[in-house]
Amino acid sequence: MKRTALLGLATLALTLGACSKLTVENYDKLKMGMTYNEVKQLLGAPDKCSDLLAVKSCTWGNDARYVQVNFVSDQVVLFNSANLR
Repeated sequence: MKRTALLGLATLALTLGACSKLTVENYDKLKMGMTYNEVKQLLGAPDKCSDLLAVKSCTWGNDARYVQVNFVSDQVVLFNSANLR
């Protein structure tokens, strides 16, 4: 029984990982001037955000694979990525 449950959890984790919104296609849809909510609809909830002065910087993903977007007045001003496939 434990083996079946473990196999089920592993399958679920792989399935969810395959459905990631961190794709080249979604990155290519990012545009200057998009709002935070538009980016959130495209990529999902960010994994972390920080505010420094008037700049809100949000990251989707982790240190190895990510999309980072900077917002000023709730609009995209800069974005970059690493290791998207």
